[in-house]
Parts: sequence; structure tokens; C-alpha cells
Amino acid sequence: MKREHKEEMKARRRNICLKVAYDGTRYHGFQRQTPPVVAVQNVLEKQLGKMFGDSIEMAAAGRTDAGVHAYGQVVNFFTNGSIPTERIVKAANSLLPDDIVVVEAWEGDFDFSARHSAKSKTYLYRLQQGVVPNPFTDRYAWYIWRPLNIGAMREALALLEGTHDFSSFRAAGGAPMSPVRTLYRAELLEKEGGILEFNIHGNGFLYHMVRNIVGTVVDVGTGRFTVERFREILEACDRSKASPTAPACGLYLYEVEY
Repeated sequence: MKREHKEEMKARRRNICLKVAYDGTRYHGFQRQTPPVVAVQNVLEKQLGKMFGDSIEMAAAGRTDAGVHAYGQVVNFFTNGSIPTERIVKAANSLLPDDIVVVEAWEGDFDFSARHSAKSKTYLYRLQQGVVPNPFTDRYAWYIWRPLNIGAMREALALLEGTHDFSSFRAAGGAPMSPVRTLYRAELLEKEGGILEFNIHGNGFLYHMVRNIVGTVVDVGTGRFTVERFREILEACDRSKASPTAPACGLYLYEVEY
């Protein structure tokens, strides 16, 4: 958003904040796209604009990629619309498609930004194990048929906790920023139905960082890499040493903390 346009938006009376969940399967990511390409932001801004009687331009905590899902995306926008906060959730969901849902709404301080005020984020990544694929998780998990060494994968993930240069897991094409990030939690949980769930909580993430970590940790699980080799990949700060990016379908923006 241009600076003068941002100032115009902030001159409005209210800063509305929403927690949004969505199935990203049929969208070209979250960030607004030029039609006919449709992103989650396109849909939200169009429908909320009808509801508030304003042109809506929102900021988001994370610009999830095509096919990536969210339980807890957070957005904010400025408006002169008068709809009471307690009515926003029901009204918004009556206009939105079934795969985008407003979970919570509140009015924020004028200096609150869903993007810039975030202190940390949690991402989930799900794997589906089994001898044959599961058609009911095909859009929501990465299917892995090979047996995985869960213990080795957990050892590799433990090496990521703390503050590191994550250049080895940074994809080209992201915004220029420091590759140094702090991960507070990097764990692997076994769920029912052959689901393995990565739970990664950190103060910030680089472009494709979670999916590149998952792709490389899965290679530890299959035996392609040892845990020691994974350590060397992390310390190399070289994306070419790590594994290919894991598919988008298994990734979820789970929670944003402020």
C-alpha cells in the first residue's frame, strides 16, 4: 500500500481485527492477486467491503502460499463502517464461501498491525503415513509411504531450537531480511490415523522455511541423511545442501501471538 493511501486508511474511525481460518486448496495463497487469479485476501476484501460499506485493504500476519491452510491467520483493516464488533463474525460468515471462516473479531488500537505487531507464530505441518494413500487427507497432508525413523527426526528437529542462521532452509524469492531466527519449539507428534504432525514455534520465518525444514527432516527419517548430516546442513547456511521443499498441502498457519 502506498504511504499516502495508508494514511488515508488510518484516518478512518476503526481498526478491525479478525482471526480467520481457511482451506487454501483452491486459492493462490493469501496475498491479493490480480484477477482472474483469486487469493484468500481477494475474497475477504470483496465481501467485507460489502458488509462495512468501505473499500477494504487489509494487512495479514502471514502471506501463506498457494495450497497452504490456516487455523489462525490474523488480519486488520481500517474502516468507518458502523457494524458492532459482536455482529461481525456471524455477518461475515454469511457472505464468505464455506472454505473461509471468520473465527473471531475485535477492535484494535490504531497502532496495531496484524503483520508488524506479531511477536511469534506457530506452524503445523502434517504427514500422512500408510501403505496406500488416504483420499480423505490428500489435500491436507503430505503422503509418505516409506517407513520413517521418528526418533532420528526428533533428534534433527531438536538441533533447530534456539537462535540460528536458517539460510539453508530459505527459498529464493522472499523479501530481503536477516536469515537469523529463533525457534522456541520444534517437535514431532504422532497422531491417530497414521498422521505425523510437526509443531514449529518461532519469532519469525523465512520464505518456505518450514516446508524446507520438513523436506529435509523427512530425508533424515528415510535414512537419506543422518542426524549429523542434518547438523552440517544447518551450519552450512547453503540452501543447495538441504532437501526439496515439502508440498504446500500439509502446511497450516496455526497461531499468531502478539
